[in-house]
Amino acid sequence: MTTQPNWFTELSDSGTIFGLELTDAGKIHEEQTPFQKLEIYDTKTFGKLMTLDGCTMVTTRDNFVYHEMMAHPVLFSHPAPKRVCIIGGGDCGTLREVLRHPEVEAAIQIDIDERVTRVSEMFFPELCESNNDPRATLAFEDGIAWINNAEPGSLDVLIVDSTDPVGPGAVLYSEEFFRGCWRALGENGLLVQQSESPLVHAQKIIKPMHDTMRQAGFSDTKLHQFQLVSYPTGWWSCTIAAKAGKVEFARQAAAEALAFPTKYYNAGVHQGSAALPQFMKELLG
Repeated sequence: MTTQPNWFTELSDSGTIFGLELTDAGKIHEEQTPFQKLEIYDTKTFGKLMTLDGCTMVTTRDNFVYHEMMAHPVLFSHPAPKRVCIIGGGDCGTLREVLRHPEVEAAIQIDIDERVTRVSEMFFPELCESNNDPRATLAFEDGIAWINNAEPGSLDVLIVDSTDPVGPGAVLYSEEFFRGCWRALGENGLLVQQSESPLVHAQKIIKPMHDTMRQAGFSDTKLHQFQLVSYPTGWWSCTIAAKAGKVEFARQAAAEALAFPTKYYNAGVHQGSAALPQFMKELLG
């Protein structure tokens, strides 16, 4: 990460740079948590910006795209998503979207760094508006250990709202972790995980991730792509994996008659986001 006067800029391993012009307030919060450096900036056009160790995590302006696509495609692909677990997701935006679904009876969010959630409550209160929902549980512990200790078959949907697969986050893309997820999921269980940019991470991350999921026991994987301006290349994805059978649009009728408001997701977006460009079709088979 490098800074210029009145700008936040982030250099990525994709050979790109992302920048946002700041207001006169500039950086409005900074702390070293027990796990990472957390900073909040005030930008002129994207609202508040949160970074962790210098990497963009969430902005006020475009977070809805990511959070809706991490929650709704997988939940509408499960016939009865009652028990949901989110690994990571400390800003609580994905949890908010999960709890829009009346079918969900219980959702637990497990993020090792409580400070991410507490700072989000301060600067992104709109993302945290469901934190006190009686169906929600916030747990601040090691998500990998939690999954390994989870009762087999106890979850319907598992959402891995993780950081990039480097450093400590790399284990969240390992076969051992995916095997733990497979065990924790019940019949019709689905896993979804953010899977980086199809433009620059297809060979390095996406293809190995799909292969590893299948090696861990998942029977089918499906990529969903979406635009996300504040992430490297502006083109992002998530991958849904099925414990058994195929990943299907199981509750399409419910998605077409959405019972709650969205800003990005709808049934057409669900279907369209799974239509892959030719190079990705050839890569994933």
